Formats: sequence, C-alpha cells, structure tokens
Amino acid sequence: MTEEFDIVSPEAIREGRATDAYFDRTMEALEHAGKNPDVVAEVTANQFATDRWKLLAGLKDAAALLEGRPVDVDALPEGQLFDGGPVMRIEGPYREFCRLETALLGFLSHPTGIATRALEARYAAPESTVLSFGSRHVHPSIGAMVEHSALLGGLDGISNVAAGEVIGREAGGTMPHALMICFGRGNQEAAWQAFDAAVPEETPRIALTDTYSDETDEALRAAEAIEDLAGVRLDTTGSRRGDFRHIVREVRWTLDAYGHEDVDLFLSGGITPATLRELRDVADGFGVGSYVANADPLDFALDIVELDGEPAAKRGKLTGKKSVYRTTDGGHHIRLADRDGPADAKSLMEPLIRDGEVVREFDLDTAIDRAATDAERVGYAGVTGDE
Repeated sequence: MTEEFDIVSPEAIREGRATDAYFDRTMEALEHAGKNPDVVAEVTANQFATDRWKLLAGLKDAAALLEGRPVDVDALPEGQLFDGGPVMRIEGPYREFCRLETALLGFLSHPTGIATRALEARYAAPESTVLSFGSRHVHPSIGAMVEHSALLGGLDGISNVAAGEVIGREAGGTMPHALMICFGRGNQEAAWQAFDAAVPEETPRIALTDTYSDETDEALRAAEAIEDLAGVRLDTTGSRRGDFRHIVREVRWTLDAYGHEDVDLFLSGGITPATLRELRDVADGFGVGSYVANADPLDFALDIVELDGEPAAKRGKLTGKKSVYRTTDGGHHIRLADRDGPADAKSLMEPLIRDGEVVREFDLDTAIDRAATDAERVGYAGVTGDE
C-alpha cells in the first residue's frame, strides 16, 4: 500500500494537482500558445434570484487555496445568506488559478450545502437544543468541515472529537446502545450507573432509554437509578417507533407522574426539519445526523465573465463583472459592477485577497452571528413540507 488512507494530501490540493484532468490540458494548450489572459471569473450557483436562501460556508479554506497567487479576490462574507448571483470573484491572469478550480468549487460547494441544511434544522426548532450528530455519515477526513458548517448554520453543539480539536470547539456526547448492550439484557441500571460514576462531572447525565424494553419503562428506571439525571434520550429505530409523538408524550407524562419533571427529553435518529416541527413542543432537544451531514453540495460553477476587460461569458451565463447587494428590506440584488446599485443597499462583495495576500480574518463566532442576523433580516423561514 502506498497510502494509509484514500485521501488527497493538502500539498496536492495547494499545488493544483487535485484538479480535473482537462485543466491540465488547458494549461498545456495555453502555455503552448503563449497565452495567459487577464480574466474576471465568478463563482455562482444561480444566475438570478431564486427565493431559496443558501448559507455561504467554506470561505477560509478557499482563501487558503488562493493565497500566494497573484490575483485579487472578492467574496461574500462567510455566514452570508444568498439566493442567486456570484459569491466570489477572482481577477488576474487565468493560468495562475486555472488548475485550482476543481478544489475551489469543492471547498465552497460541500460546506455551503451542509451549512444550509443546518440552518433549515435550526429554524425548524428555534427554541430547542439541536446538536450535530452526523460525522458517522461522511468520510472522516472532512469531519471538521462538517462540524464547522453545522455550527455556522446555528446548531448548538458537535459530536466529533477530532473535528472539535481542529475548529476549537469541544465535542459532546453521552452513551450509545453499545454501552448498554455490553452490560447485558436486564442490566440497564448497571450501565447507567457505570456511566454516571465514570465520566467527568461536567458531562451531562443523559441516559439512553430504549435499548431492551419500552421507552417509558426504561426512562423511569433511569430516572430512579441516577441521582440528578439531566435527561433521557430516545433513539428508537424507525421499525419500532409507531406513533413516535405519542411515545414521547407518554414518556414525559410518566416521568412527571413520578416526580421527575426536571428530566429533559432528547430525541435522535433520522431527525429532519419535518420531525423537528412535529416534536419540538414535546421534546427539549434533538440530535440531527444524516439530514445535515448528507446534504447535497450546492452546484457552484466558476465561469469567466470578462476577458481582457471585455464581457466574455459563455451562452447561458450572465456576462460581465458583477456586484451583489443587500437592501434594507432584506432583498438580494445583482448588478453589473460598473452600474449603480439599488438605493439604500450595502455591497456584499468584500475584499478577500489582494495580490495574493489574504486580507480578511475568519472567526467562527462572528460568522455564526452573521448568519443568524442575516436570516432575520431576509425573513428566513426555513423549508416547508416533507423534506
């Protein structure tokens, strides 16, 4: 074996080797012809506004990729909502970034898809604790990107330990069914009590209560087995759920009837925005996994729109260098860069790189706040219907 894992190295990405082969052929042809035109290239998903808001993510990695190249780059801030038009603009000699297109689009497309799904989950249960449980659904090499994007979209916590170390956040979690099974059928109390005795004091005492018997039975047993139990988690498999809302309400009723009103209910397993809306009034928190982590990448494309100062876009793309604006009423507007923007509008395109130097700082907390503020500004309401 030449490599321990099937992972493209950071060095290969930076050097432009993580590219589609036709960009190598493009470079060969341009070099042979002695051509290296000055271009304006834009990263865009939709040419016009769609009224379906997306949340931009992945900008720090994109900036790191372009750093050191003799180009100027402008981009929307990370955590900005958009529903059309460019999110990034690159100006400079085309051969300086030709081979980087494949990686650049991946750095933006996948995180943006995940952050957008996280935002949808957040707005489906705005008053609930919603945690990111999705790392197991993706290649482990991108765990930090997944958790970063989930937090950007407004989720309250993450589960991936290594990812937390990368992004400067502490991962959280309690117990899986495997722990319960290791103690054997009928010995659930022993498992809960071992957990309570072993884990750090600051770890919430949340017991998994659907391993072997009825959820109501196990929840009550856990509450009586652990002093100051913070909550119980139901992760009941879909084949056994039936009317899950009724099960959750029954657990709540039983806990209350036996004096455990302070024990919270957490739900996980196949949670979607539809589930969150259905159950947010009967549960205190949720773990969302595949809905966020398995998000489809947004279909960004990078297109040359100007060649040596002249409009040059291909058919089906809006030609010319563009600016993007947010108006005070929350509108998202796209204009040619040499034309006036709307009245009372703020330009969203901000300097990212100047002559190869990154001129913007990246802070996750700032981006999270930006996303929440911008969602309110545009009247974001999430997704509706069955997701």
